[in-house]
Amino acid sequence: GYTHLQRAQPVLLSHHWLAYVEMLIRDRDRMRDCRKRTNVLPLGAGALAGAGFNLDRRRVADDLGFAEVTENSLDAVSDRDFVIEFLAAGAILAMHLSRLGEEIVLWSSSEFAFLELPDAFATGSSMMPQKKNPDVAELVRGKTGKVYGALVNLLTLLKGLPLSYNRDLQEDKPPVFEAADTLLASLNVLARMLPRLGIGAAAMREAAGGFSLATELADHLVERGLPFRQAHEVVGNVVRWCVDQRREVETLTAKELATFSPLLGPAARRCLTLDSA
Repeated sequence: GYTHLQRAQPVLLSHHWLAYVEMLIRDRDRMRDCRKRTNVLPLGAGALAGAGFNLDRRRVADDLGFAEVTENSLDAVSDRDFVIEFLAAGAILAMHLSRLGEEIVLWSSSEFAFLELPDAFATGSSMMPQKKNPDVAELVRGKTGKVYGALVNLLTLLKGLPLSYNRDLQEDKPPVFEAADTLLASLNVLARMLPRLGIGAAAMREAAGGFSLATELADHLVERGLPFRQAHEVVGNVVRWCVDQRREVETLTAKELATFSPLLGPAARRCLTLDSA
């Protein structure tokens, strides 16, 4: 696990993936919530002042599967909140997909080697024969700007319009359709690519060791009654010594650990493993 793009603490790969599940669940809920406000019948609003004769709008709504009818004809004609709400939810979804794409780009690089891209979702270089480029993940990341642009487009379109209808409103459809197509394409390609990613378990395990276990050592001291602020200082001394000596924390013997604190006895060695962490 990383903070500030620096190795932080060991975590399970499943825990990392499930963070994106949480994001996508929120995205799904936002879309469902948006649909509730979209599922309103505007028919009968006329050009701006409704119809000049009685209509059974409730029956029409029932026949067409709408949950409600609009209550104000001026608003019904000029309202595009439902479009903006969809684009806002879509922009957040695109941002989440972009973050996932960025991690795939990083992790599939030789510097990380945490992931192996399936050939069908990568490209070679026109010049360098050794390259395997994460183009699909990069395109998902890059297309986020298109969805953001659609949202800003509609907000700007509507910000100065008086009631009720103005011809400007015909410009609402292209950005909505383009954003929807972009989101669907990004979701579909990721859904196909993710199950086929190769996992570099050995590289992950190697990266998860070393100083990422320092917090485990600090927690061990806290469990033995030392306030965390003092435990933090003790383990900081351990880490500095290891850096100077070019040693890894998990290689320290019980005798070496005890020189930093009498609370770091033989039991401290047992917490310095990835499995225990």
